Amino acid sequence: MVRNMSDYPDIADAKQSIIEEFSFFDGWMERYEYIIELGRNLEGLADELRTDDYKVPGCQSQVWFLADRRDGLIHFRADSDAMIVRGLIALLLRVYSDRRPEEILATPPDFFETIELGSHLSGSRANGLHAMVRRIQAFAHAFQDDEAAEAVDPASLG
Repeated sequence: MVRNMSDYPDIADAKQSIIEEFSFFDGWMERYEYIIELGRNLEGLADELRTDDYKVPGCQSQVWFLADRRDGLIHFRADSDAMIVRGLIALLLRVYSDRRPEEILATPPDFFETIELGSHLSGSRANGLHAMVRRIQAFAHAFQDDEAAEAVDPASLG
């Protein structure tokens, strides 16, 4: 079952749920298939949002990340042209979307190591994953300041 980020009011619960889900798989082929399934179920971005302004540098595949603030929470939307990356995005959004900036910054993506995903990604995919995490953290830093949050330019996040 593919879950949404709103299913986890607590960020630690979201991370733990991912760890538990991946513990059910016997091998890496099953885990990759599940990640691809997550990618298939990720709501994509409209073509007009797939611009260089929202593109994440440092990713082998094309990746676009957007964020806006709603009631003090950061809501992320993202997409990629690669299904496995879309699955990684789905995992990141499940943990980090609809959270307070402080929560995001205080929560490292250590669940990827716990499920041993880091050791099974190619070097370029691992670099792309780190680039996406850096983008999420950059948005969180930018959205910490109420005044600055009104004018966050994704292109300035690097």
